[in-house]
Amino acid sequence: MMAKLEDFTEVISDYLDKGLVLIVADLLSLITVSSCLIIKVPQINTICTNKSSKGISVPGLCLELFSYTVMMSYNYSNDYTFLSYMEYPILLLQEYVLIYFVFKYQDILGRKTQIIAGLYVIICTLIYLKIFPIMILTFLVPFCTPIGATSKILQLITILRTKDARSVSRTTWALSAFTNMKDVDFAITKE
Repeated sequence: MMAKLEDFTEVISDYLDKGLVLIVADLLSLITVSSCLIIKVPQINTICTNKSSKGISVPGLCLELFSYTVMMSYNYSNDYTFLSYMEYPILLLQEYVLIYFVFKYQDILGRKTQIIAGLYVIICTLIYLKIFPIMILTFLVPFCTPIGATSKILQLITILRTKDARSVSRTTWALSAFTNMKDVDFAITKE
C-alpha cells in the first residue's frame, strides 16, 4: 500500500515538473474535450425535433468536416499524444450524425452524396494506414482555422438568407465559441 502511494506521489511530482503552461494546456484540453462530448448534440436534437434543417449551411458543415478531419489526421499521423487532439474524433462522430440529418431533411442523400462519402472514407483510410502523404496534411493545417471561421460565416449567411434560425441551436454555438477561444489561447501559449 505504501509503495502505491509513493508511486502516485512520484507521478504527481513528475507531472507538476512539466511546468505551469503545459499543465494549464492539459486542463484546457480536458475542459474542451468534456464540452466536445456534447457540443453537437443540441443541434442534432433541434433538427430531429423540428424534422427540418432549414437554415443550416451544407457548405459550412462540409468545411467544418474538412477542418476536423485534417486536424485529427495531422495529429494522428504525427503520433501526438491522444489527449492533445481527443476532441477531434469526438467532434467528427457528432459531425457525421449532424451531416446525415441535415442531408436527410434537405433531401440530398442521393447517389452523388454517396460517391463523395465513399471517397472521403477511402482518403481517411489511406491517412490512418499512414499511406497518405503527411506533407499534404502539413500544408493544409494552417488553413483549418480560417476554414472553420468560414464555415461559421457561411452558417450566418444561410440564416440571414433563409430568415430561419429555428434549426440552429444556441447551446451548440455557445459551446463552439468557448472551444474556439480555448484553441486561440492554446495557440498563444504554444508560442
